[in-house]
Amino acid sequence: MSRSRDRGARAALLSLEADAASARGGFGCLFWTSDEYETALITERRAQGRYGRSQNPWQVLAFTACALLVAALAAFLH
Repeated sequence: MSRSRDRGARAALLSLEADAASARGGFGCLFWTSDEYETALITERRAQGRYGRSQNPWQVLAFTACALLVAALAAFLH
């Protein structure tokens, strides 16, 4: 009975060691510095089109309206 328990414990120990070795292998990093990582991340996001400018006509209209309002207030208060 003690032999079967020893074999089960040894098998469990070997299994745990294999799992630990496998887990350690997943923590490798492809980049030497954080600058390299950020450069690669930004390059990838640019390739996906995330940093493209959106041409929203409402933003241009709002800016124009605010500029005209400021100019009118300046002319009125002067």
